[in-house]
Amino acid sequence: MTVTQEWEKTTQPVRDTKKKPPGATQSGSSGRQGMFIRLDPDDKQRAKYWADRRGFSSVNEYVAEAVVEKIRRENLDYDLPTLEIARLNELVDQVAALAKNSANLERVVTTGFDSLIGLTRGDNYLLDDEDGELG
Repeated sequence: MTVTQEWEKTTQPVRDTKKKPPGATQSGSSGRQGMFIRLDPDDKQRAKYWADRRGFSSVNEYVAEAVVEKIRRENLDYDLPTLEIARLNELVDQVAALAKNSANLERVVTTGFDSLIGLTRGDNYLLDDEDGELG
C-alpha cells in the first residue's frame, strides 16, 4: 500500500455515513447502542466543524468514530503519519552522519598523534637533511 493510500485510509471514516431517516432508532440494524455525553460548547462546535469537513452525517457519527480511533490509539494500533515518518528518517540520517564524522575525527586525531610521536623520535621525513635539490 502506498503512502497516499494509507493517508486516504486514515482520513476516511471507517463507518458508513449514510443519513438515517427521521424517526429511525439509534440501535437499528447496526447493533450499536446509544450513549449520552456532555461537551463544552467550544468542543461541540469544533466537533461539528470536523464532522462536516470529514463528510460525516452527524456529530454523533463523528464522536462514535473518534471513540473508536481513541481506543485504537490506546491499543497502539495506528499508522504513523507521513510527517512523523519523514522526521524519523531525517533523525536516522543525522545519527549516521554523526557516526561518520566521529570516525573521521578519530582518524585525524590518531594520525596527528602518530605524527607528533614520530617527530619526537626523530624518524620523520621532515627531519631529513636537504641536499639543495627540489623534487
